[in-house]
Amino acid sequence: MPQIGRSLRRREDARFLTGAGRYLDDITLPRMLHAAVLRSPHAHAAIASIDTTAARTAPGVHGVFTAADLAGDNLGPLPCTAQVATLAPMIVPPRYALAQDRVRHVGDPMAFVVAETAEAAREAAELIDVQYHALPAVVDAVSGMASDAPQLWDEAPGNVTYRFQKGDKAAVDAAFASAPHVVSIEIVNNRLIIAPIETRGAIGVIDDGILHLIASAAGVHGMRDVLAGIFHVSPERVRVSAPDVGGGFGIKNAIYPEHVMLIWAAQRLGRPIKWVADRAEDFVSAAQGRDNHTKARLALDASGRFLALDVSTTANLGAYVAGFGPGCSTNAPSTAMGGPYNVPAVFMDVHGVLTNTVPIDAYRGAGKPEANYLTERLVERAARQLGMDPFALRRRNLITEFPHGSALGILIDSGRFVANLDAAEQQADRAGFVRRREASGARSMLRGLGVACFLETARGQPNEAAEIRFEPDGCIALLVGTQSNGQGHETSYPQIAADLFGLPIETFRYVQADTAIVATGGGHGGARSMHMGGAALVKAAGLVIDKALPLAARLLQAAPADVTFSDGHFTTQDGRSVDLLAVARDAVDPDTGESLDTRAENICDVFTFPSGCHVAEVEVDPETGAVTLDRYTAVDDFGRLINPLLTAGQVQGGVTQGIGQALLERTAYDPDSGQLLSGTFTDYAVPRADELPGFTITLVEQPTTANALGVKGSGQAGAMAAPQTVINAILDALAPLGVTHIDMPATPERVWQAICSANPQQA
Repeated sequence: MPQIGRSLRRREDARFLTGAGRYLDDITLPRMLHAAVLRSPHAHAAIASIDTTAARTAPGVHGVFTAADLAGDNLGPLPCTAQVATLAPMIVPPRYALAQDRVRHVGDPMAFVVAETAEAAREAAELIDVQYHALPAVVDAVSGMASDAPQLWDEAPGNVTYRFQKGDKAAVDAAFASAPHVVSIEIVNNRLIIAPIETRGAIGVIDDGILHLIASAAGVHGMRDVLAGIFHVSPERVRVSAPDVGGGFGIKNAIYPEHVMLIWAAQRLGRPIKWVADRAEDFVSAAQGRDNHTKARLALDASGRFLALDVSTTANLGAYVAGFGPGCSTNAPSTAMGGPYNVPAVFMDVHGVLTNTVPIDAYRGAGKPEANYLTERLVERAARQLGMDPFALRRRNLITEFPHGSALGILIDSGRFVANLDAAEQQADRAGFVRRREASGARSMLRGLGVACFLETARGQPNEAAEIRFEPDGCIALLVGTQSNGQGHETSYPQIAADLFGLPIETFRYVQADTAIVATGGGHGGARSMHMGGAALVKAAGLVIDKALPLAARLLQAAPADVTFSDGHFTTQDGRSVDLLAVARDAVDPDTGESLDTRAENICDVFTFPSGCHVAEVEVDPETGAVTLDRYTAVDDFGRLINPLLTAGQVQGGVTQGIGQALLERTAYDPDSGQLLSGTFTDYAVPRADELPGFTITLVEQPTTANALGVKGSGQAGAMAAPQTVINAILDALAPLGVTHIDMPATPERVWQAICSANPQQA
């Protein structure tokens, strides 16, 4: 029975649900010490002095380290790994493992304490006496560009680290000059705290001269290379591995100051050292997501066809230019700007600005949700401004001919954009919406329906490899450089291999996340695993069969041309056969080491284009501003489905995170002090199950030719579609009251204020 296309439950769930998972905090090594980090309570301050005397003599303490202790070791700064074609060279101020002369955000690491227990380390950290000279802070990127704004770095005048432009400005300007209709919008894509169920953590170990970082991580090979650069050693002298990982959503792809300190201190003290962040600590030290302010215009002709899109964004980078941070407002959104619509001319202008906040880095979609949100908010406003049906306006402008070259240079190979819209409209029962709105009105409630189409550009890092190893125990190991942190790769990759080899799925074991075992890898990110890693596995399997065919022919005493492979067996024309595992056992040469083990590379820099249409219905209480999300429908195309059950789960998770951004989540900093006001789950809300409707999700399959499997990425799509779908529904509900704009999150307070602003007599 074919395995590809089956909705199998995750094989890994058995151990997760019975407590047999092995996460970072489950690991205890012999003679292991524990670390705590002293963090800045100020958003911006000069460090006058640090006195560690009391901490060094506290019970159980093995070391208290500050920037002064690192000075002689010539450690490099944490790099920005994003490659962006900015107008002038990007300014990347140095970010060292511990703050040197100044702290630049609440949570900036000041000192690293190592002790026998985590509790002893935390208690000793509290004994460190730091004298600060407080400095003015700025937490908003637009304010950060003001002439009188506090300056974070001498290297970055005006707090601007880059300016990025892409597109044909002359064509855009010409289109706007003659356009019968111009629609403008100004929006904020709210900053988000990223809160996977497992916080960050790591263990630093020195193994026979190898710097080994065991981390809750999702991109071990890239992290290895960054650590090698920081410590000025070859990558072969660094090992990064990850056990089970409890979610990441992008923030666990990068090296953090704590990782550097764990390796450095383990070298210094000669013992393994473990650090695990508590939730409040992660709130002020793990990368945060989104956060940009955008002004944009859409030009339309007399019939409502799109002519041009002009986008100006101010992106908040936080206190440092982190990892992939700049890519989130430049390269990534440029691939999806304009969404699935035919927009002949597009121009982007982006300023990257430093502020006294936690650094921004990749978060589920990393720029493409922002591009889709902006596009759909503009399209919705255009429909209202022109008096057009929002479904009809979208249908008129959706791309229908393929391949399609976008205005910013992306070649879209295929899509069923209009069909997605039509199906979503029908499945959401739009025809019955009037009746449901009347029923809400009878209860003095407002009901709105929102629609949004989305286009994902999925690939992540280009190129990937897969290795197939025949193990002595009869299992076939699948070593792939992508990485699961909850997506179900231990199930989906064996499903692919089971079909390729015609063997039971139980034959295969998935291996990942250890640079000492898996030679190369692009890790997690960009919804790339099946497109990049799955295609590499197909290549490797083909090479295994090609290598095994002459060996099987020899065993069968037949000519290779007379032997075929099917259902796990090599068979001659007269019916004699030998199974693949038997050939693999016979192929092992103890003298030369030859075997059927095979590695293949998938050299690929093309995107796949997941797409879909989502429809939401909300009910709004005009007296309180409370929003209830009542219905949610999604029609999504992810190409060929390896495991529909797992794909639907990815969509549900992404949609839920998008709903959180639309209705609940906002990272709030005090504008004067720079203090994080949403520092715990008491003040930062994430969606709960009882706040979500039942999702109606339909997965349609239009395979792509971009890879041998025909798959398209699904991991980011839900977060890419939900925010604008929900906001459009809220604006539809509030339209009778004259409300035309609201920024995320649409909390009851914000909705009520919008109603009052549009209706002063109601305030």
